[in-house]
Amino acid sequence: MRNRWTPSIVPAGGDQNVYLVVDDFGQSGTVYREADIEHTDLDTVITDLMSGQYNNPVRIIAFNTAEKWADDVSQDVALEIRRRADLAAEDLTSSIDDFVARHAGYERQLVLKLM
Repeated sequence: MRNRWTPSIVPAGGDQNVYLVVDDFGQSGTVYREADIEHTDLDTVITDLMSGQYNNPVRIIAFNTAEKWADDVSQDVALEIRRRADLAAEDLTSSIDDFVARHAGYERQLVLKLM
């Protein structure tokens, strides 16, 4: 019997948190988006989400194999996206706005710019 090798999505560095985006492509299906291992950190994923690099993000899953945990961090990511957008006084793209509304609600903190 031949052993079939499957490439691992676990980073070689070991103890690091990895964040994967579940993206909805409508009738084509829902997928974990492919990502370069060096670009699965939280800041990169948030930056990519805010710049519109995802179709219709559904949730964000984080895991750390060294610490043996995995979690749905969608609400935390949505709140951080809202915080960053508010601080920059920027509007979100429609797909990310829907994601933030689903996971963090519609309440927004308005930012007063001091001159």
